[in-house]
Amino acid sequence: MPELPEVETVKQALIPVLENRRVFSVFVGRKNLRWPLPENLAKRLTNKVFTHLTRRGKYVLMHLDSGEVLLLHLGMSGSVRIYQHKPELGQHDHFMLEMAPQIGSGSRSYMVLNDPRRFGWIDLFAESAILGHKLLVGMGPEPLGNKFSAALLEAAFKGRSAPVKNALLNQALIAGIGNIYANEALFLSGISPRRKAGTITGGRADRLATAIVTTLRAAIEDGGTSLRDHVQPGGEIGYFVQRLAVYGQAGKPCPKCSSLIKTIVQSGRSSFYCSRCQR
Repeated sequence: MPELPEVETVKQALIPVLENRRVFSVFVGRKNLRWPLPENLAKRLTNKVFTHLTRRGKYVLMHLDSGEVLLLHLGMSGSVRIYQHKPELGQHDHFMLEMAPQIGSGSRSYMVLNDPRRFGWIDLFAESAILGHKLLVGMGPEPLGNKFSAALLEAAFKGRSAPVKNALLNQALIAGIGNIYANEALFLSGISPRRKAGTITGGRADRLATAIVTTLRAAIEDGGTSLRDHVQPGGEIGYFVQRLAVYGQAGKPCPKCSSLIKTIVQSGRSSFYCSRCQR
């Protein structure tokens, strides 16, 4: 599933295509993805203008001049494509926005959502309801936000006996981190995925908070990680896959000490780590 860097990459690519642009037409190919799509979705979007785009955790939020917000969640296999000419839609292209030309420009642009497994979701709701939205309510702080710090991380993990790897995936504690970047941040900070979250204090909290920010920013710079389904909206792959130190590297030499990378399963998710470098 796309994590924070992949979703941020999508958001950044969509800004010049959607922001301050009017929706000329909307294609809705089916009534549901993971859940039923909003009633009258095409009608409610047509002729509206996107004022700005934001991201919350793994969700893109597209704010409209109508006072509503279009929420996009890519799910397991969803991807967004951007076209400068009207595309021929395929079997798994379920949603398309045709944007009116920018002032002084004669060309339209098109945003297409492709989702073979249909685990993604689109919602349209009042902007005033963001904080109470069922997918957004109770989410933890943004790890790239100004409020994120070692002290915040330590407070979030205080008293927790679950492994720190599991705590990093808990969206109520920190928003947007998934399995790939939890593994990579723990390796960079020298912390074992087995360590109890409640023991992440002092220097460990400093190292982990720094590693989280460093890892996420590097992944965004590289356009995310392309393992199976993720591609950037322009069709490019995410090149952070070339920087992965431990994720998916079981049995290969550790890039720091050359010991073999190990793997265990924690709460149904694979954890990759170096038992010598991570304590």
